[in-house]
Order: sequence, then structure tokens, then C-alpha cells
Amino acid sequence: MAHSHHHDHHHHHDGHENIKRAFWINLVFTIIEIVGGFYTNSLAILSDAVHDLGDSLSLGMAWYFEKYAAKQRDHKYSYGYRRYSLLSATINSFVICLSSVFLLTQAIPRLFNPEESNAQGMVIIAVVGIIANGYALLGLKKDSSFNAKTVYFHLLEDVLGWVAVLIGALIMWWKDWPIIDPILSIAIALYIFWNVFKNLRKAIRIFLQGIPKSISIEAMENDIKALSFVHDIHDFHC
Repeated sequence: MAHSHHHDHHHHHDGHENIKRAFWINLVFTIIEIVGGFYTNSLAILSDAVHDLGDSLSLGMAWYFEKYAAKQRDHKYSYGYRRYSLLSATINSFVICLSSVFLLTQAIPRLFNPEESNAQGMVIIAVVGIIANGYALLGLKKDSSFNAKTVYFHLLEDVLGWVAVLIGALIMWWKDWPIIDPILSIAIALYIFWNVFKNLRKAIRIFLQGIPKSISIEAMENDIKALSFVHDIHDFHC
């Protein structure tokens, strides 16, 4: 839910405070969702809670590892501590995957014998989710840094997830179609998987020291060879 509002500050401290604040807001909201999901017997809300738990975890780890990642290189890590943030992203991905698998094991049987969910309760929680994320979105609208853009799209996804839950809950309130809840839940879980998969792919590529996608080795080699004083290149790493 509410993520850090980054204005690319020159001093490190503000970013740190933002991450910390976003982490606490997020964590509290996730706990409300988990309680609300059980109270309304809604797997869709629990799936959204897993999505937000992922955000909380990554913010919490970002806050914790921020201290590490910012450290300069020393005798233990000659490349500095940048990869700590990757490590946290990877741990996070696994936690979220396991939670989603668990939710799928709950949701799939419910397709065949749906249980009643408390539609009114779901509507209330979804509205709170939309307001909270919408509030965070408005805060970012003015900010144009790259970081803010990434967070902005992420929040937009969160809002859309809540809109889906709200629409589902409203339909269940009017019509007696309890199957909508597990369907939504499965859709959200699959969506989480897709995101985790994309992130893991990036993380693994960096772990294995692959070349960033945006860079072409041939082009770089040719540029370097084009310099008049360069004779040849050996053992080229990027």
C-alpha cells in the first residue's frame, strides 16, 4: 500500500525516513487486511494481503539493508555492499511465492464448493484500500524522479487490485455468487507469481553477473577499438 514518497534528496536521511514511514503504514495495513480477510471469510482479500505483505517485506528489508548497501567497499567485499538489496529481493520473492501457493491450495477447492463471504465487510475493506493507495498516489503525482515513477505504477497496480475486489464484493452483495471470491483470489495469486517471476529473473541475472539487457558488448568493443590508440581487447568483462 502506501510506499515511500521519494523526492530525489541529496541527503540520504530523507529517503531513509520515507522508507521507514512507508514500511510502518504498509505493515499496519497488511495486518488489518489479514484480520479482515479472516473476518469476512474472503480469500480475495487474503490474496491482496499477501501482495501487500510482499510490499511490507521489501520495504522493511530495504530499510534494514539500506544501511548495508550504502556502505563503501572494504576488505571483505571489494565490490561494496550493493548486492545486499538483491539478496533481500530474492528472499522476499520466495516468501511471497510460498504464500501464494498456500492461497491457491485454499482457493482451488473453493471453486467446487464456494463458501459465503461477508460481502459488506469486503466492500468496506476494499474502499479503505482504494482510499489509502489513492492517497499515496496523489502524493507521488507531483514527483517526477525515476524511483517515484516505479513506485507510482506499483501503487496503481495495488489500486486496481482493490478495485477488482470492490467490484467482486458488490456483485456478491447483490447476487448470490460466492464463487467470485475464489476466482478473484486465484487471479491475484497468479498476478503475484508473474511479478515475482519477472523480479527473480532480473535478480538472478545480476547474481550471475550477466550483462544488463540495455548493453551490447559488441557495440562497446567496437567503440573501444575505434579509438586510434587502442590496438586490441582481451578478456572483456561488463
